Amino acid sequence: MYQQQGFTLLELLTSLTIIGILTAIAVPQYSQYRMRAFDARAEGDLRNVALAEEAYFIDAEHYLSCSQYECTNLPGISRLSQGVSLEIVSEDLSFTGIASHPQGSRGEIRWDSELGGLQ
Repeated sequence: MYQQQGFTLLELLTSLTIIGILTAIAVPQYSQYRMRAFDARAEGDLRNVALAEEAYFIDAEHYLSCSQYECTNLPGISRLSQGVSLEIVSEDLSFTGIASHPQGSRGEIRWDSELGGLQ
């Protein structure tokens, strides 16, 4: 006698429901993860440029104002991460910096050398 093996309709519907619930949980978490990654990219570029500003100050005895790809004139900075917006405004003995990524969640990330760094 021939026996058929397989899943019942109820088992298939239960499996699809579980997969749907897991997907509904995972997709927003993935979106948050991506936004945090873009924020980390902007923060990392800002930290690297701030360190390069300090190295530049040692040689030139002043800070360099720059924005976007002009900041590649600083020592050790060959390029910025894709999509990162960066601006450094220098004063006599200090500088401030602002970085952001349009797909990030934090908005602007600020650096102030007088206040000790990341704000």
